[in-house]
Amino acid sequence: MKAIVIGGGIGGASAAVALREIGYEVEVYEQVRQNRPVGAAISLWSNGVKCLNYLGFSDRLAALGGRMDHMAYADGHSGRTMCRFSLAPVTEVSGQRPYPVARADLQAMLLDDVGDAVSFGKRLTAIEQDEEGVDALFEDGTRARGDLLIAADGARSRSRAYVVGEELPRRYAGYVNYNGLVQIHESIGPADQWTTYVAEGQRVSVMPVADGRFYYFFDVVEPAGREVAPGGEIAELRERFAHWAPGVQRLLDAVGGDRVNRVEIHDVDPFHTWTRGRVALLGDAAHTTTPDIGQGGCSALEDAIALQWVLRSTTLGVADALRRYQQARSERAAELVLKARKRCDVTHAKDPAATEDWYASLWQEDGTHSLGGIIGNMVGAPL
Repeated sequence: MKAIVIGGGIGGASAAVALREIGYEVEVYEQVRQNRPVGAAISLWSNGVKCLNYLGFSDRLAALGGRMDHMAYADGHSGRTMCRFSLAPVTEVSGQRPYPVARADLQAMLLDDVGDAVSFGKRLTAIEQDEEGVDALFEDGTRARGDLLIAADGARSRSRAYVVGEELPRRYAGYVNYNGLVQIHESIGPADQWTTYVAEGQRVSVMPVADGRFYYFFDVVEPAGREVAPGGEIAELRERFAHWAPGVQRLLDAVGGDRVNRVEIHDVDPFHTWTRGRVALLGDAAHTTTPDIGQGGCSALEDAIALQWVLRSTTLGVADALRRYQQARSERAAELVLKARKRCDVTHAKDPAATEDWYASLWQEDGTHSLGGIIGNMVGAPL
């Protein structure tokens, strides 16, 4: 059996690894001409880490992951700690530590495993299928044929309309995420802690990844479509956060003139048509979510495991197996999209009174509420 995978990101690459494990011939087609991940890092909660462990990456992933033992919120203006607590309960309940990981390192690990089965510079233009197989047609005039096609082509998926039957609108979440990597410095936050400064419906956050680095992000509430001149991101952030705490100023200094990723955040209303015959959506193509609960990448990894299981364990044909994959995944993925949306709205002051109530609660937080939410997001995971 041969699988065509569209997209070489975390979802597509992990699906390719999962399918090769059960004997599939796999070809991966990625539209970019070289591996250039969108975003600096990803927070892999325990459910996502366990999926990668299952695929055989436990030792390599542990070497890439930052040691994140604590979580803390700080007042964005004064820098005072609002609450701080251990993340040990997450590990104890799940049986696995969470790992923040640089996205480039994670994708390189996965794509190295896939090897020369990846073709870059392949922009999908159409999908065709018949009773015998499915074809992917590319902008350069080439095509690839397989027994099934896994469309893991991201939030702006070109495959989604083919599967669903219509273009689905993307919803702007109300904020832009600026992110990157800097060297760890204790004046920004402890080296073993996820530290988040909050104020004005915005966040500044750092979490440790491998090689003595912090993954950082700034959330800026602003209208959609606003443009920032190339290279002007750090000046924009300095102006926006000039009155914030000393730790935030130290982070801005650490960023200096380095490249900053700038991403407008969108999601898509949950939908449950993930398959059409021999074609199935996976990852962001199936469940575009905001990053507010850190489950986007983890959901894609869960998809890959569920896909492998149905193809390994059922024998009524490709279309039947893919429908079972959809049945196994779409409800859980939809729930996480809506949880992230709800969290996003509170975090970014869609209702200012609700956000102020959240800030007030953080001064009293002992970890019970925050940890309950993190652990609750993992309930229903395949592993």
